[in-house]
Amino acid sequence: MDSLDTQVLAAARRWANEGRRFALVTVARTWGSAPRPPGARMILRDDGMVQGSVSGGCIEDDLIQRKLAGEFSDGPPQVVRYGVTQDEAHRFGLPCGGTLELVVEAAPDLAALELLAERIAGGQLVRRELDLASGRVRIHAGAAGDALAWDGATLSTPHGPAWRLLIIGAGQISRYLASMAQALGYRVLVCDPREEFAGEWDVPGAERVAGMPDDVVNELALDPRSAVVALTHDPKLDDMALLEALKSPAFYVGALGSQLNNDKRRARLLEYFDLTAAEVARLHGPVGLPIGSRTPPEIAVSILAEMTAVKNSVQPVTAGAAREADPYACRVG
Repeated sequence: MDSLDTQVLAAARRWANEGRRFALVTVARTWGSAPRPPGARMILRDDGMVQGSVSGGCIEDDLIQRKLAGEFSDGPPQVVRYGVTQDEAHRFGLPCGGTLELVVEAAPDLAALELLAERIAGGQLVRRELDLASGRVRIHAGAAGDALAWDGATLSTPHGPAWRLLIIGAGQISRYLASMAQALGYRVLVCDPREEFAGEWDVPGAERVAGMPDDVVNELALDPRSAVVALTHDPKLDDMALLEALKSPAFYVGALGSQLNNDKRRARLLEYFDLTAAEVARLHGPVGLPIGSRTPPEIAVSILAEMTAVKNSVQPVTAGAAREADPYACRVG
């Protein structure tokens, strides 16, 4: 599975090779309860075919009709706004008060799109800068923490795997987690020194990293856009990664296991390792939201749901809260 960025770029390259004309549409700014965030993008082909999304669907319908009517066929980039009035918001199905400001490139620079796709495919962070007056595009090296910038004249958008996920363990859950995480835009790395598990690792796009878990965590120099999930179910390996990850600025650190096993893990980390109570309290264990998951893909969904909530600063329902509501609830692992 590919991120939306990659899907849009892949379609753009394919359509360009077929000789089709298309417009590139990017959400530059939003006000109120807009359905998609700044940076969301889509491409709109001359026959009305689309890839990507800038809203829940109604705005796409209007853009398609305008494209088929001859708009967005040539000329410099332009700004298009939807939902400026309450009547417009209602007409286009926007939430109450929602407004979108879009930048439409009628004839995007194909060479720049090709370079952008190549850089992203190589795992690089990239920044695309568009000057509206001239339509000129520049591709720059990006950095972790880059954000979309828009001043009405220049649109700068970050691209590439700005978020990283290190998975400890190459088992079945890891396979589903690695595939799903890539769809959310993560660069996925997998560490498992057990050759009997890692020897057959073949998930496309998920890189296997050699070494012991604690060494790998240190070598990666985790930042606030990094997550670590320990899934070997072997304390000797999981704890090695956790004792380093919990001291790092990683935004999420989780470990597989039941509540009892994770309580024992926390006590062990406090007693035998150089970790503070605050650092140990950062551990998400049992890992994932309590959604009754039993199968490997369900567990992967629960992990990514919790990671997404933490990344977006949304307070998720914890396993502890779920058990208070239902004292007979339990987690597998």
